[in-house]
Amino acid sequence: MAHKRAKLDDTVSQMIIGTHSGSFQADEAMAVWMLRQTPEYRRAKCVRSRDMKVLEKLDILVDVGGVYDHCKKRYDHHQRDYDERFDGRTTKLSACGLIYRHYGKDVIQAYCPSLTGKGLDFVYQKIYWSLLEAVDAIDNGVAMAPDGVIFRYRDMTGLSSRVARLNPHWNEVDGNGNPIDMDERFEVASRLCGEDFMSVLTKLVENDMSGREIVEKAILERSTVDPSGEIIMLHSAGLPWNNYLYFFERKFSLDPLIKFVLSKNEEGMWRVHAVRVEKVPFHLVFRKNGGVLKIPTLCRLRRFRVVVSSMLEDLLPGMTPLKVPSK
Repeated sequence: MAHKRAKLDDTVSQMIIGTHSGSFQADEAMAVWMLRQTPEYRRAKCVRSRDMKVLEKLDILVDVGGVYDHCKKRYDHHQRDYDERFDGRTTKLSACGLIYRHYGKDVIQAYCPSLTGKGLDFVYQKIYWSLLEAVDAIDNGVAMAPDGVIFRYRDMTGLSSRVARLNPHWNEVDGNGNPIDMDERFEVASRLCGEDFMSVLTKLVENDMSGREIVEKAILERSTVDPSGEIIMLHSAGLPWNNYLYFFERKFSLDPLIKFVLSKNEEGMWRVHAVRVEKVPFHLVFRKNGGVLKIPTLCRLRRFRVVVSSMLEDLLPGMTPLKVPSK
């Protein structure tokens, strides 16, 4: 099902959002952007301060104040006894994660109002796993790998790094020689966070959800491709089927598991993909039955032009591409 993206109205909320002044990070910049997409805080003013006399008068606080209380609209994560986490994850929530927990679905539905139920839950969880959990982890000082692991390289292109670089340098001035306005720079950072959020949301709704439905349909119709039930066929070129395949195998408790996927490439040629064991690197292990790689019969598929990768030919001696043109 296609979900048409909605355009937000021009309403300006009278609510005022508060966060801390000084150097900014991606967690509060993203939190403020998300709040501004909801009807209650649409395009709301943001006050940046560390003066509690100023902050306590504001309608909602993020990343400041030392309190997490949804009823009072207070969303800080710096308390000593704080231990909030997203469902099923181990990373502590920063201000970003707290705001997403309570307002994330409102943000998604502001742009995709037709998205409901399981579809909404899918997008809600995927945005956290693929974008926001990293923001939470970095802000809370959670390393990507255990102690003692030496990284071969460092990636400084992530959202948190790009936001951090927007903080004015110690000797940076504007065109008139004046210090950089921190509040203006924070707004730039918040918009940057919004661009990344929308990029992930758009891909999930417009690409991933459609692909997910195609893979599900192929799995449910697998017995029409081959009686073994171990082959599925995908007619859409370039569809990233791997993760969806594993998800639906678990959902439907498939036995036997899928061994081969037939799919078209961008040139309209058919390819045979051997399904690897989940979470095992590409070049190590393919699924086996009784210790031997099982080769389902492909004679029924001779009406297709099948191209077998060189790696698969090495694994399956004597199995050659079928040269019969597609009809």
